[in-house]
Amino acid sequence: MERFENIVYKQVASPQPDCTNQPVMLSDETMQKRYEKVLQRMKEENIDTLVVYADLEHGSNFEYLTGFLPRFEEALLVIHDNGKNFMIMGNENLNKVEHSRIKATALHAPHFSLPNQPMDCEESFSSILQIAQISEGKKVGIAGWKNFTSRFEDNHTLFDVPYYIVEDIKKLVGKNGEVFNAAYLFIGNKGVRCINNVNEIEHYEFGASLASDCMLKAMNHLDVGVSEMELGSDLNALGQKNSVVTIAAAGKRFVKANIYPTDNQVKLMDTISLTVGYKGGLSSRAGYAVKEESELPTEIQDYVDVVVKPYYHAVVKWLENVHCGMVGGDLYDLIEEVLPKSEYHWSLCPGHLTADEEWMSSPVYKNSEEVIDSGMLFQIDIIPSVKGYGGTSAESSVVLADEKLRDEIQEKAPDLWKRMLRRRNYIEQELGIQLHEDILPLCSTVGYLRPLLLNKEKAMAKK
Repeated sequence: MERFENIVYKQVASPQPDCTNQPVMLSDETMQKRYEKVLQRMKEENIDTLVVYADLEHGSNFEYLTGFLPRFEEALLVIHDNGKNFMIMGNENLNKVEHSRIKATALHAPHFSLPNQPMDCEESFSSILQIAQISEGKKVGIAGWKNFTSRFEDNHTLFDVPYYIVEDIKKLVGKNGEVFNAAYLFIGNKGVRCINNVNEIEHYEFGASLASDCMLKAMNHLDVGVSEMELGSDLNALGQKNSVVTIAAAGKRFVKANIYPTDNQVKLMDTISLTVGYKGGLSSRAGYAVKEESELPTEIQDYVDVVVKPYYHAVVKWLENVHCGMVGGDLYDLIEEVLPKSEYHWSLCPGHLTADEEWMSSPVYKNSEEVIDSGMLFQIDIIPSVKGYGGTSAESSVVLADEKLRDEIQEKAPDLWKRMLRRRNYIEQELGIQLHEDILPLCSTVGYLRPLLLNKEKAMAKK
């Protein structure tokens, strides 16, 4: 374990909860700039019409412009390059159009409503699309939520939108037009949603810090005899919508395919998995319900050395080296160097972008030439898997900010700036991690990991 000798498990003061509990609304100026960015990308790509699909689970590109999700229904936002917009809505979301952050003409499509609700509309769905001015010979981009990145297929021809919608649009556009997947405008390389301004960072910091505070509460509450549901209650707060299913799992998971917290109680030596996410960020922690490694079964009493130290070493390298202007492939290679995939069996991107959804997209993958840029919100998401041992995790959220953006935050959001500086100071002074100057923590628990979760006094740190 010589290569991890700078990583220690020791007495560490716990970070303090610091969510303001006050959501920050997106300004009219921010919403207008979002719309203008989309129109500009449409112009660059010579797109006549952009059709943005949404449902409750897959509505973030829609919400990016409208400010809301269609709750339990589906919806379409139709944007034309001439500035004319339409919103096609179901029975119970039609009245939301007047509150939308983007001006649009409301069209009623009961096809988007719940099963067996009134469907008395005399127009066919194709007719409604025609009223929304989708017509022959146009270049039409359809954006669902997924930017396909296969190396073996034509990604522009793959759609994650209901068949009848795509079929009718193709028929209306005809052979002289073009219909393709345009999700890349939002979340692909240089996608409009990848970079955030100060107002957006404030908006998302609320959720990231709320998730972090809830994680601290759950970790502090965790003990033998505490139920998963009690921990789940700690993780959920303020009536906010979760970006992922909340995880509070002790011991064996997925019994009878269940993925939710139950009345199962924490037992000594249980593996523990805790995860909660809100808009702007997720917090995840994993470890064992013991105070000391000697309480673990003999064959895994080296858990901290074998699993946790290598993982934490990779997290430290991430925090000390990621910076604006770095190429995604270089970050991938850095993690591969310090935490070889062949040995630690991580498989996903070692870091991805976040926003309204937990995993938006990622510029970090093998041979990626995408640039990590100022204004990107990142999840530090590295998931090692070592046979015979439980997992470990210290996933949290940061924003990358160059000098210009840092100055803007300090000027426009001084309270946010002070919280970020306090978090940086804790990470550097208490955890020994010398953060790159471009990294601003979105919550107080960045870098904080208790692998033995019944011991509330000790955590991982760098010498």
